[in-house]
Formats: sequence, structure tokens, C-alpha cells
Amino acid sequence: MEKEQIRFLENIAADGFVGLEEIVYDGWELRFTQGYTGRANSVQIREESTIELSEKLYFCEKAYAEHGLPCMFKLTDADEELIAFLENRGYQKHKPTDVMLLALNSVDTDLEMPNDVYFSTTPDGWYEPYFEFEDIADETKRDLIRKIHAKVLAEQVYISIMYKKAVAAVASLAIENGYSLLHNVVVSPGLRGIGLGRKLCQAAIMKSGEYGASHIYLQVMQNNPVALNLYKKLGFEKQYTYYYLTI
Repeated sequence: MEKEQIRFLENIAADGFVGLEEIVYDGWELRFTQGYTGRANSVQIREESTIELSEKLYFCEKAYAEHGLPCMFKLTDADEELIAFLENRGYQKHKPTDVMLLALNSVDTDLEMPNDVYFSTTPDGWYEPYFEFEDIADETKRDLIRKIHAKVLAEQVYISIMYKKAVAAVASLAIENGYSLLHNVVVSPGLRGIGLGRKLCQAAIMKSGEYGASHIYLQVMQNNPVALNLYKKLGFEKQYTYYYLTI
């Protein structure tokens, strides 16, 4: 994928999952959310730099130190020069994650939606199963998640799959500029392996089409072969990889 398209997807993905505090510095967005998740506590490259990299790195490291957090960058295949610069400073890559894309004109989005799938434009009633399935019991983390979702300006859709009259799987969409980000995909641990993940993703694909999206995309860690295999079977194709770099 071309650098311009990678930057576009990274920017709208950043809009779909925000930091609670953000500092914009010469095209870079520094995010701080009390250490919860890499995406919400790392430097996002929004635009090209104009300031010398050593000066920018000093600014970032100082800002994260002041927040009691390690300085971390979220960088892609399009950021080879910056990755090399940071690696020379002792930074190392962690958590390689593939960004996969599906063009909705390649699938039938006009199928009848199953009657055990529910959608909402607000997360009321969605959080509790999500917290349970992800084993998030800490109330501070729960509050941070609620605040992140409340701050997102992109159009959001919350998806729940029912099984035996109870919520069994959830996911959410953040839709912007014709692209639908599928994330927060999780199935109840006791019900994995019976096709609920596929049903959840298919529902997300169909609903994205209803909202006028031309593409749906997602982010999946390379050490998750089960999810990778599912997404490939559904027609998603890898576009690029991103990494977290920190000391």
C-alpha cells in the first residue's frame, strides 16, 4: 500500500480510538490515557515532520516522562526512516499488528440480517458483556474505556450477538470517510469455536454497507493466528503492518 493511503488509514483509525489527553506537535500527536492500551498512550504520526528528529524525540520523551509513562511510538511500514532513527537510539519493536481491508463491493451486503444480532448507536448495555468477555474487572480501566468511547467523534455502532437468550459476542464500528473500523471484537470465552466470531464479523460487514461505507478494515496482532485465519476467510487482505517502539 502507498504511503499516502497508509497515512489516511492510520489517521481515521486514530479517530476511531482516541487518547483522553492529546498534544499535537509538528504533525505528531502525543496521546496519554493513564497507560491504558498502546494506541491511547503513544505518538501517532499524523503528518510529515518539519522539525529535526532529535529535537522532536527530546520533546516526546520529556512529555511522557512528565506523565509517568514510557515514550512509545506507533509506526508503520511507511515510517522506515523514523523506525531506523529510533532503533539507533535503543528503541525496539513490539506487538507487530497487521491492518487488513475488505472492499464492500466485493461482498454481498444485502443479505438478510440474522434475528439474533442487535445494533445500537450508544454503548449502553454493551459495556457489561464486553468487560466480562475481556476480563476487565478494574473499575479505573472500565472508566477509561467509557471515556475513550465518549470522546470519539466518528460515527459509532455497537454490535451484540445473542446465543441462548444471552449476549455471547460483541464488537464495535467507527465509521468515517467511507471506511468502517471493526474493533473490540470479542466472544465469550466459553462459546469460542462455534462460529460466533464469524457471525459477528459478517454482521459488521453488512451493517457497514448499510451506513454507506465502501470499505471495512481492522487491526489484528500477528500472534493471533485464529483471528488472522478467520479474517482471511472472510476476504480481508493485509495492507501493511504497524509496530510499537519503546526503550
